[in-house]
Amino acid sequence: MFQTFETTADPTQGAERLTRLRGEMRAEGLDGFFVPRADAYQGEYVAECDARLAWLTGFTGSAGFCIALADEAGVFVDGRYRAQVRGQVDLDAYTPVDWPEIKPGPWLAERLSSGAKVGFDPWLHTAGEIATIETALKRSGIEMVACDNLVDRIWSDRPAPPAEPVVDHPVDLAGQTTAAKLDALVERLRDAGQSAAILTAPDSICWLLNIRGNDIPRVPVMQGVAIVTDAGKCLVFATPRDFSAVAPGGDTIAFADVADFAEALSELTGPVRVDKATAPIAVSRILEDEGIEVEWGQDPCALPKARKNEAEVAGSRAAHLRDAAALVEFLTWYDATVTQGGITEIDLVTELESQRRATNALRDISFETIAGSGPNGAIMHYRVTRETNRTLVDGDLVVLDSGGQYADGTTDITRTLPVGDAGDEERAAFTRVLKGMIAISRARFPTGVAGAHLDALARYPLWLAHQDFNHGTGHGVGSYLSVHEGPQRLSRLSDVPLEPGMILSNEPGYYRDGAFGIRIENLIVVTEAVRPATGDDRAFLAFETLTFVPIDRRLILTDMLDPGERDWLNSYHRSCLEKLSGRVSAPAHLWLTRACAPL
Repeated sequence: MFQTFETTADPTQGAERLTRLRGEMRAEGLDGFFVPRADAYQGEYVAECDARLAWLTGFTGSAGFCIALADEAGVFVDGRYRAQVRGQVDLDAYTPVDWPEIKPGPWLAERLSSGAKVGFDPWLHTAGEIATIETALKRSGIEMVACDNLVDRIWSDRPAPPAEPVVDHPVDLAGQTTAAKLDALVERLRDAGQSAAILTAPDSICWLLNIRGNDIPRVPVMQGVAIVTDAGKCLVFATPRDFSAVAPGGDTIAFADVADFAEALSELTGPVRVDKATAPIAVSRILEDEGIEVEWGQDPCALPKARKNEAEVAGSRAAHLRDAAALVEFLTWYDATVTQGGITEIDLVTELESQRRATNALRDISFETIAGSGPNGAIMHYRVTRETNRTLVDGDLVVLDSGGQYADGTTDITRTLPVGDAGDEERAAFTRVLKGMIAISRARFPTGVAGAHLDALARYPLWLAHQDFNHGTGHGVGSYLSVHEGPQRLSRLSDVPLEPGMILSNEPGYYRDGAFGIRIENLIVVTEAVRPATGDDRAFLAFETLTFVPIDRRLILTDMLDPGERDWLNSYHRSCLEKLSGRVSAPAHLWLTRACAPL
């Protein structure tokens, strides 16, 4: 099993560890200290050695941070984790804080006096993040102070950093050679008059070099940073390991110890491109201390990586059909088994992973499977453990959000399943969510439109009922890389124009705290839209659906769908049946035929 069900953090140790952290703060003359979930690479997943927030507080969510003061410690989490954090931390020692509604700057200004000093590890915070906090604190007289990591001082048995093997990602799957990618990046540097670019996102480096790794769970990357110069050289810094399997001949690409990164930065000449949103502030401060000009700019790999080429899109289509067949086998098992009773959330996760493993192509799951039944379904990023494992009961809804990592693509799919008969309230909410998902699937929009312009399409059916959901409608997805990839998103805040080849999720939902959750998710890819005969002569874009798994018709109130929505769903189910019929077992084919019957 890739997924485990053990509790990965111990909240009972939180108060004692906080006391020791405060001792280190006093020794450094600090009135506060930041403990982020993030590591130096700012990714969603962290290695065990970098799970500082979980080690200190017990909170295991993929985003958040703690600010420890002398007499208070706030754990800041967004809407996805508000239920989870209250169940994981010692509430006598830590106070959950609703973020981003409550921001760290004003929170600190209300609690500290002028002259107070708040410490942070400059390798774990971006320049943009620290600048925002410092701006908010400007009038308060509170100072942000870069310092050593105080959690590392008290974490006596901290694990060693990972150094797993690195492998090539074949060019027939990558669709472009490393040399071609590097040449294009260097050309952009020269056009901008920049001498070098700093890459601090492991998925960017792995994409650029057509390599994959296994340093962190669920994301097939090698953790490291890189310097790319306008002379066409790429120097990669990582924990020492054997690079002979991927190291090319010549001196264009070289590998070095990550301990040498800071010194290499100090030897550059400017201007140097640094991504303010993703690079640790330590990078820009080292450069500036040496008098080297810093030019802020987006990671130069971010957009090229997001625009999947033909080989990557073809790989994604193949991966999704393989994954869909595994899901249909699982759903066949589910419908045959759930009526017998006694099925638990862990049973669901175990069976689903077993079906994916049966493809003989699964490299990993793409994230921890969410199998939330009943009230657990309202916890958006619920991860079942042996302590929280719940037996499904009649009337439950089950939110099943899962994905796989395959060499040719990364998948992510959510289906909401009934246990017995669902109530009218749940079915009405499900149908509103479905209408929003269909609206995104059918969208047509001119070039230049960003995710923020489309996000409301998914929410509008819920808004009519004064309902909403506290997460984005969609995130970018990598090509055998991170299941959560930027910069493309479908959200209220995304200003990145959507472009052909970008893969995104389409996943509206609805959550009733303590009762149930609903989410429906397909992956989609941006394509050029076919112009109708009467259309204007201008470029429009559309979405092609990549995911083909039936949506549970038992939860749909058909009368709530308009004719266009019914037509879309019937067409979608016809496609599911056509694409999967030759890929599943006889029992699964029978199930599939019934599940895809017209409304």
